[in-house]
Amino acid sequence: MKAILQRCRDAAVTIDGETVGTCAHGLMILLGVFKGDETADADLLAAKIAKLRIFDDVDGKLNLSVKDVQGSALVVSNFTLCADYRKGNRPDYFASEAPARAEELYEYFAAALRAQGLHVECGRFGADMKVSLINDGPVTIDMDSNLLKKS
Repeated sequence: MKAILQRCRDAAVTIDGETVGTCAHGLMILLGVFKGDETADADLLAAKIAKLRIFDDVDGKLNLSVKDVQGSALVVSNFTLCADYRKGNRPDYFASEAPARAEELYEYFAAALRAQGLHVECGRFGADMKVSLINDGPVTIDMDSNLLKKS
């Protein structure tokens, strides 16, 4: 499972002109679910994300977590994070999980973040979403559950 974390001042997901999820201050998270990912991957990512110290303290140092700053999260499914772009010029997405299972794990991940004490809003799985973001910093981190398992 791969998550792209973007510290934000404001983020929103709009579908057909309707805003379905927002985050005023916190993290916009793009989530890609790979074949073979399990709930343990989602739990691992959610626990790490909730505690990751990437927000400024009073001295301007990255010492606070999204929980510490009472931030929220906007989670957006993004199967293109599973792209294999090594051959040719058209990426393939064969590594991405089947839609039904991917949606299940996406919803599970959002619930796992909520269990960590975060307010979480989501996009709509499989929809054509328009995502707006005011990145704060910018601070952007690529997080992979497979790397976390090795540490």
